[in-house]
Parts: sequence; structure tokens; C-alpha cells
Amino acid sequence: MTQQTPIAAVPADTPVGEVLAGQVIAVTGADQGYGRTISAALARAGASVVLIGNNSETLAAAASQLEQAGGNAIPIKADVGVPLDWLSAQTRILDIYGALHGIVHLADKRAHAEFTMLSENEWMDLFNCNVKSSVAITQILRRRLPGTWLTIIGPHTDERGLHVHPQRGAVQGLVEHAHREQLRLNLLLPSRGSSGEDALDRPVANAVLALAAPGMSALRGNVIEVPLPAVPKLRVQEDYPL
Repeated sequence: MTQQTPIAAVPADTPVGEVLAGQVIAVTGADQGYGRTISAALARAGASVVLIGNNSETLAAAASQLEQAGGNAIPIKADVGVPLDWLSAQTRILDIYGALHGIVHLADKRAHAEFTMLSENEWMDLFNCNVKSSVAITQILRRRLPGTWLTIIGPHTDERGLHVHPQRGAVQGLVEHAHREQLRLNLLLPSRGSSGEDALDRPVANAVLALAAPGMSALRGNVIEVPLPAVPKLRVQEDYPL
């Protein structure tokens, strides 16, 4: 079921220790884009956040920033497009914390070329990052941690091209039917790519927080479009000779 319903906002200044206190939540792609905004929001809400990505240095820097702000965060390098990498990361999280309550998976990699010019390599990269990774994480959860919730950030609704539809359709089908396996999956579809500004991207983080709330455990199988404010266009000031 696709919805375009506003989700209750969680203020940016929510004190640490509230809302999600005691939850251990992993965020993939946590060192960039929506991943950074979502990780910061989860940490402010009291969750212990595991930052997962491919770059050790940027992950460590992001974790350090969250710690300095009073949050609890650790970095783990892993390529979630490789099932064994995700399984290793999941095992390490359990070794450290003894639990993994939720996962926010960024499956929103965008193409750099139009559909007619999309190479096989780029298509396979998109498929691995957005579809294969989502299926693999879900499968491993079903085998080992069926009580852990998963919120997927899917391909943005402003992205055009035929290649977007099989990706979004596959992830949407996964989410809408996961309840048959007694899994708690939901899908968020932002209206655009990340702006890099927390204030502009906060509605996505608010939606993640709302779905992560313990009292929302009955919500599953939802596909929710998240409207976002437009990114202001930069105006280049021209210098005129006096």
C-alpha cells in the first residue's frame, strides 16, 4: 500500500535518552546523504547507532561527531551488496551489543546515465546496491533475527528512466509481502535525493524515527512517499567592473 501521509515530526533537539533509548540500530550508507541525517536523528533519540559503509575513514569521522554530540555510535566497514559482508557485520554487532533491534538500509543509489545509455556494469551496480542488498539483508534477518525491524530508503520518486521501475517494484514487492514471513519491513520513498543539509532532509529522518518507535511495531508492509522541500538554487553573484 503506497501512502503519502505526513508522519509525526520528531524535533531536531530531542534530548539523548528519549524515544529510542535502549535500541541498537544499524544504518547502511551512514557516512553520506540520508544516512548521515538518519544516524544523527537516531543518536539524538537515544539509540546506539552502528554506522555501516565502505569507507573506514568517513565512517570513523561520522561516529566521532555523533559521540561528541553526546550520542552512542560505532563504525563498521562492510559492503552490504555482498551477503557475507552483511552477515559478518551483523555478527559483530551482536558480539558488541548482544542485540540488533532495527536496521535502516539505504537502497537509493541513483544512475549517472539515462536509460538508453545505461551500461550493463552500471545496471548491475544499481541492482546490487538497491535490490540484491535489500533481499540479502531480509533473508539473513529471517534466518537469524526475525524480530528485528527493517526500514528501507528506496529509489527517489523524482528519478526518471525505465531502469528505476524494476528496482523500485522489486523492493516494494519485498516489503509488501514480508509480513507473510512474520517480518516487520517498511519502505520510504523520498521525493528527491539528499541535499546534504539536515534541515532540508529531516522529514526522511522523522519518518524513520516514527517507524522505529516501539509502539509502532504493528506497522509493516507500508510504502510511504516522503515529500521534501526543494533544494534552494545557488545564485552566482556576477562581478561588474566599476
